[in-house]
Order: sequence, then C-alpha cells, then structure tokens
Amino acid sequence: MTEPLRIALAGLGTVGAGVVALLDANAELITRRAGRTIQVVAVSARDRFKDRGVDLSRFAWEDDTRLLAEREDVDVVVELVGGSDGPALALARAAFGRGKGLVTANKAMLAHHGLELAAAAEQAGAALKFEAAVAGGVPVIKGLREGAAANELRQVYGILNGTCNFILSKMETESRGFDDVLHEAQAAGFAEADPSFDIDGVDAGHKLAILASLAFGTAPTFAAVEMTGIRHLLAADIAEAAALGYRVRLLGLAESGVSGLFQRVHPYLVPLSHPLAHVTGPTNAVVAEGDFVGRLLFQGAGAGAGPTASAVVADLIDIARGVTGPPLAMPSDMLARADRADAGDRRGRAYLRFTVEDRVGVLAEIAAAMRDAGVSIESLIQRGSHAEGGVLVAIVTHEGPERCVAQALERLRGSQSLVGQPMWMHILD
Repeated sequence: MTEPLRIALAGLGTVGAGVVALLDANAELITRRAGRTIQVVAVSARDRFKDRGVDLSRFAWEDDTRLLAEREDVDVVVELVGGSDGPALALARAAFGRGKGLVTANKAMLAHHGLELAAAAEQAGAALKFEAAVAGGVPVIKGLREGAAANELRQVYGILNGTCNFILSKMETESRGFDDVLHEAQAAGFAEADPSFDIDGVDAGHKLAILASLAFGTAPTFAAVEMTGIRHLLAADIAEAAALGYRVRLLGLAESGVSGLFQRVHPYLVPLSHPLAHVTGPTNAVVAEGDFVGRLLFQGAGAGAGPTASAVVADLIDIARGVTGPPLAMPSDMLARADRADAGDRRGRAYLRFTVEDRVGVLAEIAAAMRDAGVSIESLIQRGSHAEGGVLVAIVTHEGPERCVAQALERLRGSQSLVGQPMWMHILD
C-alpha cells in the first residue's frame, strides 16, 4: 500500500481549521483522487487551548512553528500563519532546508520573497504550491501555470480583493457612502478592524505581483506595483459611473511589453458590456488574454474557510500524486528581470472628479489646467452641493497619455478652489 502523505499544519484560524474539517469530511474521496491518504500528523498555533470546532487532540502539537519542519514524520508543511516575514518566512526556509514541500496561502510572503522561495524549493527538489494565495478557491494559479502554459499572455487583470468588491457593490445597489458600508463590512467579517491592506490596494497588489510572474515569466516584483485604493471614493462617483454606463471596480492589471512590465491596482470604470462589471459581493474574478486561447475568465469565492481550504487541499492532492514542477511556471533562473514600465506612456480615457468651491471661475481654472497639460475633455458635468461642502465636477477625458492627466492634476494641486482630494479613475476600454 502506498505510504500516506504526512503533513504538518501551521496556523489554525478559519482556514487552518477548514483544512482539517475538509480532510475529515472528504477523506475517502481525497484518498481516491490523490492515490494515497493525506494525513495530518502535527499542528502549531498561538493558542493551544482555543476551541476551533475540530478535534486536534489526535495531532502532535508544536509551540514553535519552525519545529514542524524538523519533524521526521512530516513530508509537507502547510503554512497558514500569514505575514510577509517573521514566523511564516522562517518556516518556509526551514521546510526547504530539510527538503520538505510547502503549501501556503500567504500572498504577502510570495509577493516579497517568491523568487527566493521558488529557487530554494527547486534546489531542494521540493514542491512549493500556493493556489490559495490568489482568489481563494478559484483555480487561477493552476489555470495560468498549466492550463495556459502554451500561450503568450498579453494581459492579466481582475477583481482581486473581495472586501473592496463587497463595499463597491453595496455602494452601487444601495446608494450608500463608503464609510457606512465599510463599517457594515467590518461587522460582517468581510473587512478587518484595520482595513488598510484591503481598501488601499495592498492585498490586491500582492496577488497581482504573483499573477504577473506566472503570466509573463518574470520575477515577482511587488515593489513595482502602483497602488491606489478606494478610500476616497464617494457615492457620487458610483452614481456618475452608472449614468455614463459603467460600474466602479478596483482592478489589478498587469501587462508586459517592449517598455517593460506594468502593474497597477486602481479603481476603474468598467463598461456594462464587460463580465467584470457584473461580479458583485465578496467575489474574485481574473481575466487573462492569451494569443491562442483568447480570453479566459476565472471567477468564484475569493476568501473564506471553505474555498481557501479547498485550494490548499487541492495542492496537497497534487503533491500526493507527484505533480510538482517549477513553482513560478518556469525554473527560477529563467525568470526575466523586467524593467518597470512608465505609466505615463500609457494611453486611455479617464474619469476625474473634483469637489470645488461654488464660485465664478472654478470651471475655467480646471479647464485651463487640462488645456495646458494637453488633456482633451470629452464631457464635463457639474452637480449640486455636496456634504463635504462645495459642488461636484466630473470630467471624462478623450483618449490620451496618462502623463498629461497627471500633469493637469499637479497644476491644480494646492488650488484654493478645490475642496478635498480629486479622484482619478481609469476607464477600462
């Protein structure tokens, strides 16, 4: 009889407990699909005595997570601790140092240290799997790494943060303000007490760096990801987008071209004809454009105990089957070190929103700044008074270089006519 795949589990939060529950509930099915049993032998977490809804008494306990990698009865370590450095990174390095495989849901660690860890796994002849790190239970990592492996991918983009999509969907359907919906998301468990990583685009940036590496054969470069979140979005922006035939979505977008690798997380106006406009709630969706396969759409639950645990166990099944290969789709020494593409060279249309003083000459000042920067205005709409004081001015530009829009906003910086911070959203055409 084939020996079981013996795993150690670090981190027993909702996902870690979900992994144990899933291995218990679907044990027979998993064994048949994997060709052998997958057996938890040891676990580690901060609180040994917390009730997690699953029986942990049958497993050995290690107070120090790094000791999981030292155990002779462990083949694969599952890291669900989180954090780009600290215990998670120490455990990953220890696992590869002992020749053991690693399964992780840790997008921050991979975005910052993915190249190092991929090289360490290859040198050790060990597996590094991370399906759960991007889009929860949606098999987008496998889809890019294996399903689209024969294609040259031109672009990868999508909704990578369920918290932001939940907030935007609520603002859209219920005409509510950002702060109000954020508080509801926190109460419902969709947002952390400190939501900065989500609403400022950092979480999506981590995921985008991983997707870009897989899609374009480049080393993960999180430091090159441009990030703008949804913190300053108004209900009026949602309403204006709807009036123009768009919905607002926070997108992560990456492209590889002759000028280098472009990676950006930013609010976009998405046309109603695009499938991403209809992705609502805490759902993730990723689009990849290939030269032979065309458009691929991956969509599903991006977080939660069940979907994320499903992705973790799917990786374990692959390892049990002996399905490994280079973690980042090609050997780490073949990954390109791409230059950072200049966003200013990109061409497109933009939505700009200003809150301004209600007085003569303000529109002329804005129009002059646009003119002097070479920005052509397609439409300009002025609305009535706003809660912040002043009136709202919304502009849609004709297609042009992003550098010109940035220059126009810089010309208006510090203007006594503006109340609050302007909002710049790109239009996905």
